[in-house]
Amino acid sequence: MKLTKKSHACVRLEKNGQTLVIDPGGFSEEDAALGADAILITHEHPDHFDEFRLRAAMENNPVARIWTLRSVADRITAAFPGRVHTVGHGDTFTAAGFDVQVHGELHAVIHPDIPRITNVGYLIDGGRVFHPGDALTVPDQPVETLMLPVMAPWNKISEVIDYVREVKPQRAYDVHDALLTDLARPIYDRQIGALGGTDHQRLTPGASTEV
Repeated sequence: MKLTKKSHACVRLEKNGQTLVIDPGGFSEEDAALGADAILITHEHPDHFDEFRLRAAMENNPVARIWTLRSVADRITAAFPGRVHTVGHGDTFTAAGFDVQVHGELHAVIHPDIPRITNVGYLIDGGRVFHPGDALTVPDQPVETLMLPVMAPWNKISEVIDYVREVKPQRAYDVHDALLTDLARPIYDRQIGALGGTDHQRLTPGASTEV
C-alpha cells in the first residue's frame, strides 16, 4: 500500500490501481482529492471537510464515493445523490478495494464550554493504517501505521505521547500538523520519538512511503 501525506490531516492511500483519500479539508491542497475512487471524512470541521475539494473529486471521477458520519452526509447528500454513505462506530465496509472499520464517536474536548461534535476514525485493511480524525481513539486491535495528530487546539504533547504508548503502533506518521511551525517541529520529533516507544516519522506534504 502506498501512503502519501498531503498537507495537514489529508492522506492518500493507493493499492491495486485504486485510490482512497482521507480528510481532504481546507488546509490541504486544492487537488488533494482529485483521482480518488473513495473519500473518507472523519468530521465536519473545515480543515477536514471542504465541499470545493469534494466537488472537484466527484466531478473528476463519476464513480467516486464518499463515506462519512451523519453530520457531514446531511450537508452533501443532495449534491451527490446515491454517492454518499453514512457510517458510525462499529460499521465495516469496503471502499475502493480497501477494507474499512469505523472507530470512535466524539471529537476530542476543545474546551468544556464548546459542545463536542461527532468524529470517527478509520482503520484500514485490518490495522495497516489508522486515521483517528480529531480524537485520540484507541482501536480494539493492533495498528501497524498510526496517523498521529500532533498539534491541535484540543491536545498537548504529553497526550500525544501517551496516545502513541497506548495504541502501540509499529510506526507513527504526523498529521494535523499545519499549526506546527518549522521551529517547533524538532522539539516534537525528539520528544515523541524518545518517549512514544515507537518508530515516529514525519513526511513532508507530497512525500510517499510504502506501508
